[in-house]
Amino acid sequence: MSLTLHGIRNCDTVKKARAVLDTRGVEHRFRDFKADAPGEAELRRWCAAAGWGTLLNRAGTTFRKLPEAERADMTEAKAIALMLAHPSLIKRPVAETGETILVGFKPDTYASAFG
Repeated sequence: MSLTLHGIRNCDTVKKARAVLDTRGVEHRFRDFKADAPGEAELRRWCAAAGWGTLLNRAGTTFRKLPEAERADMTEAKAIALMLAHPSLIKRPVAETGETILVGFKPDTYASAFG
């Protein structure tokens, strides 16, 4: 299984996910959104798999700092445009294998998905 963990290197949740993968001996590649942001096709694929409402991080500082007009009347197209403009709006981490896309980190989910 080829696993890519997408996120931001300094994010505490990403650090926890990476620690669980390392502890379990799960080989993975890490991709930092700050250095290599996902493109539109990739975001659309993740939205199709997990839902744009799951992928858009509304709890973070970046979202809260957006003007009210940008946060209002959210649609998938608007969410994708915002995530393209501000990769920090993508909920982290995004764990991706050929078959699975997991958004966010829950230890139990990672244990069942990645042994």
